Amino acid sequence: MKRFDVPICENPLKTRDDFLRAAEQICNPLKPYYSKGCARLHIGNTSASYPDSIAEMEGFSRVLWGLVPLMAGGDEYDLWDVYLQGIKNGTNPAHEEYWGDITDYDQRMVEMAVFGLALALIPEKIWTPLSEQEKHHFASWLNQINHHQIHDCNWLFFLVLVNLGLKKAGAPYDSEKMDKNLERIDQFYISDGWYSDGLNGHCDYYIPFAIHFYGLIYAKLMESDDPERSKRYKSRAETFAKDFIYWFAQDGSAVPYGRSLTYRFAQSAFWSAMVFAEAEPFSMGIMKGMILRNLRWWFKQPIFNSDGILTIGYTYPNLIMAENYNSPGSPYWALKTFLPLALKGDHPFWQAEESPLPALNVRSVQQPPHLVICRQEEKNHVLAFNSGHLSTNEHTHTSAKYEKFVYSNVFGFSVPRAEWGLEQGAFDSMLALSEGDNLYRVKRTSEAYKIEGDIIYTQWKPWTDVVVKTWLVTGAPWHIRIHCIHTKRYIIAADGGFALGIENNNKDKSYKVMQSEKEVLARSPQGTSGIKSLYGNGKAELIYPNSNTNLMNSRTVIPTVKADIVPGTSWLISAVFGDPGYDPGMNNWDTAPYVDIVKNEIMIYSRDLNKIVFQKKMI
Repeated sequence: MKRFDVPICENPLKTRDDFLRAAEQICNPLKPYYSKGCARLHIGNTSASYPDSIAEMEGFSRVLWGLVPLMAGGDEYDLWDVYLQGIKNGTNPAHEEYWGDITDYDQRMVEMAVFGLALALIPEKIWTPLSEQEKHHFASWLNQINHHQIHDCNWLFFLVLVNLGLKKAGAPYDSEKMDKNLERIDQFYISDGWYSDGLNGHCDYYIPFAIHFYGLIYAKLMESDDPERSKRYKSRAETFAKDFIYWFAQDGSAVPYGRSLTYRFAQSAFWSAMVFAEAEPFSMGIMKGMILRNLRWWFKQPIFNSDGILTIGYTYPNLIMAENYNSPGSPYWALKTFLPLALKGDHPFWQAEESPLPALNVRSVQQPPHLVICRQEEKNHVLAFNSGHLSTNEHTHTSAKYEKFVYSNVFGFSVPRAEWGLEQGAFDSMLALSEGDNLYRVKRTSEAYKIEGDIIYTQWKPWTDVVVKTWLVTGAPWHIRIHCIHTKRYIIAADGGFALGIENNNKDKSYKVMQSEKEVLARSPQGTSGIKSLYGNGKAELIYPNSNTNLMNSRTVIPTVKADIVPGTSWLISAVFGDPGYDPGMNNWDTAPYVDIVKNEIMIYSRDLNKIVFQKKMI
């Protein structure tokens, strides 16, 4: 098969051969880093919450998400011999690189899932070549998952896939445990195709690239054995797809939101699983376009190091945003998107012409994940306005990843670097509150929320004697925030706008600022970000956060309104501007909403819509 020696960023991703080559381009740089016994992959020296030996096993296993489909599609790859030897040694209790006996809630359960996929798709490559003793070791090591506690979330599917693989390979498996876990996963279903990641859990990328992804694999491989459930999984995924498509822009980028964003192009793995399962909520050409454009977008970002190894981070290497469970090998979960390689070249997916996104509404209200998605289609801008959640998963940077007012595929979002002040806190798209000690509190959970049309309401308590009520009037490029703060203490409020990527604010002539007491606007080649104080004693200023706090840009500026809040009830109203264009023109900036207070009633007018968009008594 013909290969081309070009960087992955220049891979056109037009044909199946291009797709195959991309998988090889990602995997080839790993070859020098396998251990002597081939059962471990050491590609970095940072650590995760589990021992480094398990992290190296994780790195080994995650590459299989790309290799297994590649082999299933009839292709060959010279790393397979390494993997077959690694499996033999890693599951042999007498070998020095044995992967070990697992315990409850063990990370190795996560990594077992892809071995189940391999046993189901390519038993002739991974099972048949083993001796009887090696088969016993492999099956016994995998079977451990049936005898330990598993986290009550998407992890339940790992046991399902392991047993599915053992079943397909003709090895002993636990059908009772499979059914029990599948029934429990059904309890996570909410509505409209959405699950939560565990009871009362969040609705984030774990729904498309985990729960639906595994469910679609199950649906395809168990069509004959479990037709009713398989049909239900496909139907739910097709319904979910009608919402999830709104998360993607025409240029292939998607909204960064929630945890585990270092898995990067796993964003489009859901569409890969839809193709694999032959579910078609949209044409093959539309789904093909979403997958390929997402990959092209990612391959243009600096996500690989100089050796070609995937790094931890989002659009650039960044440990600050990482989860406690992100090891150097974790990002290779992104290879799940290469599942279509399991399909032969004559499959309709490969024969279809790549199509653009279909016509989509400007706004999509998605109640299960508590989001209102707004789109600036002509500017490839997607915004996810968010109510917040009644509970927290307590992962790293939960507030930043789940509780901001809005998430953008252009501006990304920021996470704190440390606890001292607005610069270290990097509070974009948040209301941060301090007692004057330069330590700021933000929303971690909501006590109440409601979405009605284009208005989101949320309520939270930063202290027991302070209640914050916020209404978001969603839209683009302007959106409005109305904050009602009931407090028994003096506090300082900081309402942050979008974080704008900048190069050098001292010397770069492309970076421009327009500022007055009540408003501030910043422009750079990345776009334009601004904020206006419409009501209250707020003053506008620019906050320059610590470097590497934003997921998409290593240096940023955040237009912010700061206000002093005295005991009692105070109202703050801000209009926030975010636009991918460098020069939106003064006409756009001058179209900011305005406020009128009549007989203790707030009325907010939209200039471009020429109507009242928010009205409420100040009580």
